[in-house]
Amino acid sequence: MTTSDSLAFIATQNPDAMGIVASRFDTKTGDLSAPELVAATPDPGFIALGIDGAHLYVCNSRTPGGVSAFAVDARSGALSFLNHVRTQGRGPSHLSLDRSGRYVLNANYGGAYVEIHAIERDGRIGNRTAFVELTGRSVHPVRQTRAYPHWFGVDPSNRFALAADLGSDRIMVYRFDRESGAIEPNDPPWASVRPGSGPRHLAWHPNGRFLYAVQELSNEVVSYAWDDERGTLTELQTVSTLPPGFSGENTAAEIGVHTNGRFLYVSNRGHDSLAVFAIDPAHGTLEPVEHVSSCGKTPRYFAFDASCEWLTVTNQESAGIAVFRVDASTGRLTPHRDIARLDRPMGVVLMTT
Repeated sequence: MTTSDSLAFIATQNPDAMGIVASRFDTKTGDLSAPELVAATPDPGFIALGIDGAHLYVCNSRTPGGVSAFAVDARSGALSFLNHVRTQGRGPSHLSLDRSGRYVLNANYGGAYVEIHAIERDGRIGNRTAFVELTGRSVHPVRQTRAYPHWFGVDPSNRFALAADLGSDRIMVYRFDRESGAIEPNDPPWASVRPGSGPRHLAWHPNGRFLYAVQELSNEVVSYAWDDERGTLTELQTVSTLPPGFSGENTAAEIGVHTNGRFLYVSNRGHDSLAVFAIDPAHGTLEPVEHVSSCGKTPRYFAFDASCEWLTVTNQESAGIAVFRVDASTGRLTPHRDIARLDRPMGVVLMTT
């Protein structure tokens, strides 16, 4: 691949060409080049860039699963495999890096645990520094028979680690030791959501005062005020991710906040849309702006480019990657003219080159 303004790395679970693909992304036009396979890796799901922009970390999400590390060639988009750490049982559903870039945190949905590994200086995944098995259940007879942690990451202060547990309807809060990578339960150790909600992913407001939790089962976003001294969440508001009158099946998936702090976005699988909300900067509450077709079926993940002028969505069941221009003044999304084709696209990240 040649040099471009930006690179999109996208996981694909296409059985004929499974792994990570790269596309050149033109930040002026929104064009994506045809995806090219740059690394084979089994059952890739969520992916994340290291904070140095030189490494990529991948959830290998099936059984046996784990986390894989790659070195990134920013000019060509080539990935060089570094190492793989096997997890207990099924692979993780989500991973993230702490604010220092020294630790990788992963949530193991199938194994009902969260864990943390140190990152070595060369980007390899090193020793495990924390491991916590989650317990609990809630009211859904199929999806909530035990703990199902779906997201794990640190707060903006890098002093707390939070986990969204879909199975127990809890957002777990741990004190995070930035030196050792260890965690211990906070007091209180969690915040509960309404039974049957199913917290899936979390997103922080840029000011660090507000947290937003998308609920996969109830198709809602819960807004919280965050106290970064005590590590506590105070619920502010709950809003639907769906438009009035929709009665079909849906599961909410991804959530993200624009870097200007004015807008929040959620993907709906079933309604196959992106929901846009305006954020009250003083109070953290949400007001619906619009629902836009995801230009495909089952929008599982999305990611902004560095400028937040573009949003890229992976439509898992329709072999398509859609790009939207983001209006920073209104939050509204305008679909790009072309859809990049890729079988079973999953996680996506965009990197400035």
